[in-house]
Amino acid sequence: MRPTVCVVTTSFPTGDPTPPAASPAPKRRGGSVGRTLTGVLLVVVTVVLVLFVVFNTQTVRVSLVFGVVDLPLVVALLAAAVLGALIVALLSVRARRRER
Repeated sequence: MRPTVCVVTTSFPTGDPTPPAASPAPKRRGGSVGRTLTGVLLVVVTVVLVLFVVFNTQTVRVSLVFGVVDLPLVVALLAAAVLGALIVALLSVRARRRER
């Protein structure tokens, strides 16, 4: 009867039981397009807002509940926009609480 010989091969160098180091993952470049688009949109919106302020410098009379004030038109418009956004935010919070 002949003895059976079993041969085991590994990818490790002889005497080194540690596996080879994994190669680093490739860098993702997909975010650079998004950052560029965001930067361009930010610049465009900033330019539009600056032009809006420059061209709306005339003074307007605003009638409030407690009196009348004269303000630059841009201040009156921005105050109206902020108050509108605040009302929408409060109503959306109220609607979310009702859903619970």
